[in-house]
Amino acid sequence: MRQQQLSVCQNNLDLTGAAIATADRTPNRDFIDDQILVERENVPSISLPRQSTGICHFALDMGGSLVKVVYFSQDSEDKTGDLPLDSSSMLGGGRLHFRKFQATQLEICLNFIEQNRLHLGAEGRKAIVKATGGGAYKNSLLFQRRFGIQLQKEDEMECAVAGANFLLETIRDEAFTFTHGQKDYVVPEDLHEDNDDLFPYLLVNIGSGVSIIKVDRSSFERIGGTNIGGGTFWGLCRLLTGLQDFDEMLACSAAGDNSKVDMLVGDIYGGRDYLKVGLSSSTIASSFGRVVTEEGSLEDYNKADITLSLLRMISYNISHIATLMAVKHGLKRIFFGGYFIRGHAYTMNTISFAVDYWSKGELKAMFLRHEGFLGALGAFLQDAQAQSFYSVPLRGPWIENIMKYSVPSFSWKQRMDFKADHIVEPQVGKVCTDNSCLYGIASGTSACSVKRVRFVAFLQCSISKDEQTYNRNGTLSQSVYFGTCCTNVDKKSLKIIPSLSTHKKNLSDQQARRRKDTESAYINTFQDRFLEMDRLQMDVLNLKQTLITFPLLCCPVEYEPDIIDLHESREEREYWLDILHGVSQGLLEKALTSENTRHDVCEACSDDAGERVAAFSTVFCGHLDRLREEPSAYGRIGLSGLFELREECLRAYGFRDAYFQVKKQENAAALAVLPDLFSELDGMLDEERLLVLIEGVLAGNIFDWGSQSCVDLYNKGTVLEIYRRARASVARPWAVDCFDKFRAVFFGNGIRVCQYNKALLFCDNSGADIVLGMLPFARELLKRGTDVCLVANSLPAINDVTAQELREVVHLAAENCKTLTLALSAHLRSSDNASLVKPSGILTVCANGSGSPCLDFRRVSLELCKAAEGADLIVLEGMGRAIHTNFNAIFHCDTLKLAMIKNSRLAEKLFGGKVYDCVCKFEPLCRT
Repeated sequence: MRQQQLSVCQNNLDLTGAAIATADRTPNRDFIDDQILVERENVPSISLPRQSTGICHFALDMGGSLVKVVYFSQDSEDKTGDLPLDSSSMLGGGRLHFRKFQATQLEICLNFIEQNRLHLGAEGRKAIVKATGGGAYKNSLLFQRRFGIQLQKEDEMECAVAGANFLLETIRDEAFTFTHGQKDYVVPEDLHEDNDDLFPYLLVNIGSGVSIIKVDRSSFERIGGTNIGGGTFWGLCRLLTGLQDFDEMLACSAAGDNSKVDMLVGDIYGGRDYLKVGLSSSTIASSFGRVVTEEGSLEDYNKADITLSLLRMISYNISHIATLMAVKHGLKRIFFGGYFIRGHAYTMNTISFAVDYWSKGELKAMFLRHEGFLGALGAFLQDAQAQSFYSVPLRGPWIENIMKYSVPSFSWKQRMDFKADHIVEPQVGKVCTDNSCLYGIASGTSACSVKRVRFVAFLQCSISKDEQTYNRNGTLSQSVYFGTCCTNVDKKSLKIIPSLSTHKKNLSDQQARRRKDTESAYINTFQDRFLEMDRLQMDVLNLKQTLITFPLLCCPVEYEPDIIDLHESREEREYWLDILHGVSQGLLEKALTSENTRHDVCEACSDDAGERVAAFSTVFCGHLDRLREEPSAYGRIGLSGLFELREECLRAYGFRDAYFQVKKQENAAALAVLPDLFSELDGMLDEERLLVLIEGVLAGNIFDWGSQSCVDLYNKGTVLEIYRRARASVARPWAVDCFDKFRAVFFGNGIRVCQYNKALLFCDNSGADIVLGMLPFARELLKRGTDVCLVANSLPAINDVTAQELREVVHLAAENCKTLTLALSAHLRSSDNASLVKPSGILTVCANGSGSPCLDFRRVSLELCKAAEGADLIVLEGMGRAIHTNFNAIFHCDTLKLAMIKNSRLAEKLFGGKVYDCVCKFEPLCRT
């Protein structure tokens, strides 16, 4: 067969920092009549952090069974008027969204396009529509008549290959194996074992039929296929069982026993294995062969048994053919895609077993999380605008934002009013005009109150894997009722919709059906915004704003920030999940206190803080429970991912800064004693002062509200009392003690002038940590002529200082310190007259692009990357940034890692230490 070259065109999609976003925060315009009928697969969107220009096209894959849609939205398109509720929208960027519709319900797809205004391009022009699949030809006239749009047709196979290449080269944890119910995500090194390249590979695209494609870096070739595919299963199963819906068929198969209809080897050999050829007694000898030996009609057989047998028959045959093709062409990697699989565990197990069997253990089947959208995604990337996705190296800091899988995508301005006996659609009231208010409707009957019981029940079943919560068609059980606020400009009057369960006796059959359809529509709308727990596919891929790889990071491809692998052992995983469960209770109290004391939150919004706390607790603890049950549910998540998940959960429920009040009080207390500390330090000799400064950083790092041991200390004394005790107890030798090595380099082998030109100081906590620890250390560097950039979080995370807060703290400290005052203004003087010698170093503050207690150097802000120019010293402070993450990280400059360990298990694991042991790890740049 003819080998085809992959086309390359220039486009405007910037892929830098793209990431899987685990939930879709859809704009209000999604709440439109026909859209509630859309059956959405939960396929996480792709977030694009650096996409600044608008994208005026979308793509369709119009197959024989399904129509898939891929489109782009910028975060700024959210018209709710809220401040952003999650880090992706707070940091800018945009998302690629994925939707699917049955081909027989094309009208619903067209309504979706119209209601979301996808057909309208930039500046009033019509959108460009890239289309692939047979339906692109069949339905071209329909789009022309409805929207005045001419479909731009793309080659189906080329699109599938382009989509697969994009996912495999760009998205972390996209590919995985599935054996005996266990998901194992394929790390990039496994894909690139041969000459650092994943090519060539075999792509098995299972749609209505099956295409088997050999993919090279710049070309592809269809080397085989079969007409027995997903359409075959769907059609035969419909004829044999009467089931109509594909997902219903897959669900039905889960309860089946194929041995009731299949002839097994044991049936032929009297229950014995056929050892001579290596066949066990349970091996299928003939699909549906048992039926031949029995009397009876179709009605005598269980639908589930028939469905399972049919599923196994088709899966085995596809796998057999694919394996033979891979062996014939010497290919080591087989990726299965197409909407036949749909993350269905039994299908993946069957395919995995077959590939292993027919290859004699030489090959493994690999699956893709976006496997159903390869064609649509590839078509989207064919547009000239989209090609700017490839303007930078692809394997950037794509981030999976787990939070988005299961937190409602509506803002609190759109929240639901849960009633025991009614579904309520509240009247739209006057929206809060205060931009700092994230939630609530200021007027209206009950729009600012949430009925917690049913809401919490809904949140629990949205995360729980208990299938009894769902009906057979995948919708939520009717025992959970809820409604939606209508926020359109036409202010509808309050409508009370009686729930079917309590008012059924008062309705005619026709009325009851209409009621049931209405309730199901509401339920499906909001259920679609939650994770379907048994699906690996996703809804949105999120691109974060300007998050790129830190330029001083050595070997980014090999870099793994987390030192704790939660998949390493069940015991380790259970321990940390328990820790997070425990700490979250104190976190709730602080969040509630901060919310009630903030002056920038309206009264109506603070009134519902208790309900939001309960919702946060339910969702976050639900995630932790889910991970106990299924450790790989969210990919290869590390401990830092759980910390980030916690912060995203808080932001999603309107708690922008849970420790706002605590940080404010602790900063004030520490600043009050800072001048005395400066005077004390200035009276010391150089080497003595350096040791005291490092001890001060370590002592200050005890203030960590994310640590239970620290929380216990807070209950026994004031901030200054705790700090003084910590200073007294911090004495060498430390558990990891490289101070002598650092001192020698710092003093330049006896020369009393600091050897560093510029230092990046990554700060941790507010209060004594930053004020009495890192700030005096920065001051010492400045006095010796070193430029200092203090780096802090862009968004709040527990009691960590943010860049905005840090700037305020620095200016307040400078009021009583001439060195800091000169350092803050030094860059102005030096820019005025470059010939002037700096009296001290220059002091700046920089945001790192993170909203987590940890730091992943594969995704930091462009501001930080620019600040890193000329830096020859990095100081990482705190457990989150220096221990939980980056303990083993290597940089292209000298690195000092300082932290007090507030967890006994971690101290024991790392160096056989104990709680409150200290780490002073110095790693000079190898200059040989």
